[in-house]
Amino acid sequence: MFEILLGGLELDQDNNVLLLDQELASMRSGRAFLSQINDNIPRTPSSMMQMASMLHSQRSRSLPPAQFDRVVLSLVYSALQGQQQDGEERQAWGEVLLQLANVTVHELRGSYLFSYA
Repeated sequence: MFEILLGGLELDQDNNVLLLDQELASMRSGRAFLSQINDNIPRTPSSMMQMASMLHSQRSRSLPPAQFDRVVLSLVYSALQGQQQDGEERQAWGEVLLQLANVTVHELRGSYLFSYA
């Protein structure tokens, strides 16, 4: 996944993630990545905050690998959205990014750094 991320991403007009590296995009792993990020993650700040809150309530348990991947992909999507937005939308995506980063850090270190509102 990280090799794909290093190749670069962008959002199209329909808010679908595209790979900048056309060779990676044509490979099976690239197509699987695009399917995962475009079909299996929430698309709005509020739905991502709900997901983060649900994960926060389960913080005593480690996430299964597939769910951790979903959090990381949601983090990537939030960062892409935050780059392309202005004003209140940018702030909303920034808050989502912070909460998802918190979940990620918890999984990697085992403790929450920020509180949820």
